[in-house]
Order: sequence, then structure tokens, then C-alpha cells
Amino acid sequence: MAADHVFTNAAVWQPETASPADTVAVTDGVISAIRMGVDTDLVGPGTQVHDLGGAGLLPGFIDAHVHPVAGGLAALRCDLSELAHDRRGYLDAIAEYVRTHPDEPVISGSGWYGDAFPGGLPTKDDLDSVVGDRPVVLSSHDGHGVWSNSEALRRAGISAATPDPDGGRIERDERGEPTGVLFERAFDAVNALIPADGPDRLRDALLLAQQRLLSVGVTGWQDAGVGIPAFGLTDTLDTYLAADAAGELVAHVCGALWWTAEEGIGQLGTILDRRDSARGPRLHIDTVKVMQDGICENCTAAMLEPYCNIPADAHSEGLSFIDPVELADVCALLARNDFHIHMHAVGDRAVRECLDALSSAVTACGDFAAHHQIAHLDVVDPLDMPRFRELGVTANIQALWARRDIEIVERKLPLLGPEREGRHFPFGSLLRAGAQLAMGSDWPVTDPNPLWALHTAVHRTGSRADPHAIGPDARTVPLLADEAISLRSAVDAYTAGAARVTHRAARAGTIEVGKDADLIVLDGDITTADDIGELAVQTTMVGGAVVYERP
Repeated sequence: MAADHVFTNAAVWQPETASPADTVAVTDGVISAIRMGVDTDLVGPGTQVHDLGGAGLLPGFIDAHVHPVAGGLAALRCDLSELAHDRRGYLDAIAEYVRTHPDEPVISGSGWYGDAFPGGLPTKDDLDSVVGDRPVVLSSHDGHGVWSNSEALRRAGISAATPDPDGGRIERDERGEPTGVLFERAFDAVNALIPADGPDRLRDALLLAQQRLLSVGVTGWQDAGVGIPAFGLTDTLDTYLAADAAGELVAHVCGALWWTAEEGIGQLGTILDRRDSARGPRLHIDTVKVMQDGICENCTAAMLEPYCNIPADAHSEGLSFIDPVELADVCALLARNDFHIHMHAVGDRAVRECLDALSSAVTACGDFAAHHQIAHLDVVDPLDMPRFRELGVTANIQALWARRDIEIVERKLPLLGPEREGRHFPFGSLLRAGAQLAMGSDWPVTDPNPLWALHTAVHRTGSRADPHAIGPDARTVPLLADEAISLRSAVDAYTAGAARVTHRAARAGTIEVGKDADLIVLDGDITTADDIGELAVQTTMVGGAVVYERP
């Protein structure tokens, strides 16, 4: 039977044990042949033959940890993410947005980096100089902090007399006055000022995000928090269900339902009901996202030992958002109800607490073939490295962060201190300890381009193509070269490993006969590229249909 598409003269990315091949055929949406050269049986009157001239043909990337609707909304709001890290540039962009959106009652947006400001954080005074009559609420690029103006603080009732909430911190000046930066749960009150987005706007955000992801070769993803309260988001489950029902969801999506820490086990019934409602041609939701700590940069990541050089009002060892005993009960309960568990753990104490809890889940789940995972893993104690293999827990890494940019060098590493700096993003150590890896972007925290992340995973430096790899050493001096991983391990983490944790390993993640034709064509050979991040996706195919072509 003649193929619909034949890709030939290609650098085909195959499993290590596969025989050499330079040609892949696609018939009726699946991979129908892999071989050397084009035989006559593959080509018919309707066959499209693509001579790639030695360029790469890869399985579609699968983003194992991403927030697409937040990424789409960021582009529709006051978006600072594409700007250079510059205080004046941020303020000018905000002023222009305010001028062109006179009817918005609250100016909302995201994407700022702290290293653009003296001392590493912005202030309300900067925003007040731009707009004082309307609240301004701007999430940091990582989603763990909010920059607000005086009007937003006033309307939210935040003053010098306001105590830090559980699980959050109000940044204050030497007089105890709020500076305008709020961390973690402290920003809930100002986020509540942002009017809820309606169904049409959320749909537009999802479809805009999908097109961005397809353009960088992402053919499927795991939404790491459907219903997440961060990024100023409302619940997005109905958005996904509507898009899937309308045939607008092109990529395959695994959703992780958000576990609200303060609601405890009483929310299980709601989560079960939501899982039952979430089945469609391109969408499945059978995972729960549990967030155990914050991030190192604001001292909310949970650490085994105190931070170094910390601000006077910071939590010296970070925050565990759920008591470890309760966390173990939560994970066991979820496992008994056949949920996969996706956990956020940045600090080494949070990683240990999550592994302890997942040990309870593994014991409780019986015959259920679970794909539990822990995301981020900025710092992992050496004693905990082997436990990933022992428990079958996947290390879900965000490799783009493992570089010596200004924010990491000037803000993060001094807080960790020399000993923990040597265990920073220990991808190589995890792999050597037998951990299975999956990879994701955490977009809009950072850019969703997998090629930039792959370059950093392999070289521990920023790609020349990445505008946020800023600093004298960011593109030249590796961040812990021993923690680099091979190109094979990196690509497999963004394809086969991510397919495993999104429960699509039988259909996606590798180029093999019988699997869905989720494929991407690059403009060069990834195995010989000097800078992987400078490669670009030429074509993206999902299920045998071309869904993106580079202009």
C-alpha cells in the first residue's frame, strides 16, 4: 500500500537498538515503514516525498510539565517575557500597555525577571510612576512572585500591619512597609482583583499556546495543573473539554488536576468527578498535581539546612506546603484511587518529603501501574538519588534552567552556599543513580522551545539562540559540567520519557512502525549541530497531518 508521506535522506532519530535507516513512511496517520532508501512499494500517485537533505527527523517532542493556557494568556496580557532584562524597558512596555488598554480595570501580566532591578526585586514605586489610578498585578516569569503597585496593595488590604500568610511572604522595606512584591500565597489577595477570564478568552489563549508549541515541535504535553491558582488563572478544564469536543485540540494532552493544599482529603470526591468528565479524543486526565514547596530565589523552597545570606524576614529553611505526614496520606489515597501523582519539589527537603510520600503511594497502589513523577529537583540530597529508581519515580526535569545566567549566579547560588551549589540541577547524578528522566519547559516560566533546553542539558550552558541566557558566563562556562547528560539521554527524555509519564508510550515518543506519525523535521542534523538551540523546526506532523510549517 502506497504511503501518504515518505521522508527520505533523513537523519532519523531511532531507538538505540534499531537498524540504521534514512527513510520513514507514513500511511493513514501511522508510521508504516522505516528503512534505507525509497522502494517502489512506498510511492504511489498521491504520495508526498520529502527529501530532507540530511536534516533531522525526530519523534514529536512531548512537554512533560507546561502551563499552556497561562502561556497563551501571557501573550494576551501585558507580556514582559520577550523583553530584555531591563528595568526601563519593562516600565516603558507597561506604560505603553496602559495607554493602549484604557478600559482594563486591572492591568495584569507576567514575565519580569528580578535581575533587571537593583537588589534583585522591583518595587511598587516603579509601578506607581507608570500608573497610580488602577491596580497593577504582574506575575514574575516563574509564577512564584507578583509585582504590584500601591493601588493594588490598597484594594487588597495589604499594609505594614498585614501578617505573612501561611505558605507566603510579603516583601518589606526596613520600616516594615510592603515593597510591592508578594511571594507564593501572599499574592492571592492581589490576584483576586483580576477579573475572571471568560470562556472565549480562555479558548483563544489555549489555541494561541497550542500554535506556539506546535511551532517548536511539541506534539503533546502534560498540563501541570488544571485548575492551578498561580499565574492569575481560573480553572481550565472546561476550556480543554470544549476545545477537544470542537476538534480544535490538535496535540495530545494529559492533564494533571490541581490538589489544593488547604482543602485536604475532602476534595477527593470533586477530583474523582472531574476525572470522570475528562475523556475525549485528544484529552485524558488521570493525574493529580501536588505542590510541596516554592522556589529557592525567594527562600520558599524547602531545604534540609538553612539558606545562606538570607533576608531578615525570610524563612530560613523554606516552606513545606503540606505537612509530610499528611502528604503521605494524600499520596496513598490518590494511589488507591488509581491516580498518577505529579509533584513539585525544588528544595532537597521537599524532594525527600515527596519521595517518602510516594513510597506510601507505591505501597498503597497494588496492581496499578503508576507513573509517579517529581518535577524541578533543583537540589537533591545524594542519599535520595537511588530512591527514584527504587520507587520507580520519574525525575521530571526542566533542563533550560541549568546554566550560569545572572539570576542564578547573583540571586540563587548565594542562597544555596558552596556545598549545595555543587548539587544544583543534578541531572547526570540522577541518571547515573538509575532514575528515569522526562523533560518539560514549565512555560510560561521559561521558553517552551525544546531545542534550547536540549542544548543546555547536554552542555550546561545557554544556547546562542536563547535571549534569556544573560551573563558573562551563561553561554560559555558550564554550570557543573559533570551534571550534563548525553544527547541520547536528553532527546529521549523529551520524547520517550515524556511519553511514558503522559501515558502515551504505546503510541508516541519513538519512531517505530505502528506508532502514530507524530514527527518533526529540523533544518539540520541534531547529532552534529554545534549549538542545538540554533536549529529550528521546519515541519510538525501529528497523526500524519502537517499542523505546522515554518514560513
